[in-house]
Amino acid sequence: MPITWSARATQTISAAAMSALLLASAMKHFREPAFFHQVVPEFLCRDDSGTRPNGPCAVMTRDEWVAVSGLIEAGAAVGLLVPATRKAAAVGITAMFTAFLAGHVDALRRAYGPAGTPAQRQVHTARLPLQVPLIIWAWSLRKPAPRSHTLRRAAGGPVAGLPA
Repeated sequence: MPITWSARATQTISAAAMSALLLASAMKHFREPAFFHQVVPEFLCRDDSGTRPNGPCAVMTRDEWVAVSGLIEAGAAVGLLVPATRKAAAVGITAMFTAFLAGHVDALRRAYGPAGTPAQRQVHTARLPLQVPLIIWAWSLRKPAPRSHTLRRAAGGPVAGLPA
């Protein structure tokens, strides 16, 4: 007996997979925040040491940005699991991944700068293009899957539009 997947089941599994990915990433934000430090653009980071002036966008420290983005990812993961909030969560995640492009581009620029290392170049060269499929995947979750309908013949009669 063949197994058939409805569009709704496929979308639910896809949303659950994206949710699991976001939860794993959110946990990593708190377990290994240094992993994310390089993708937080410098102009967003407040420096409380006084060694450099803070710009108008430097409202949080690097650690605070990493923690906030981890919390946002965790909330978005939960939002994907609830069908009523899935569309809003998918649009928000798409925007989040798109905004993360700026951090990945900045990290790549610094990796290829004078202070960059071969390991940083390798990591950031791989991380930047990975954002594109994540953006496409998140965007695909915004539309509700069509409901599948089972066509049955009532008492052996024809189904409308189908041959008997």
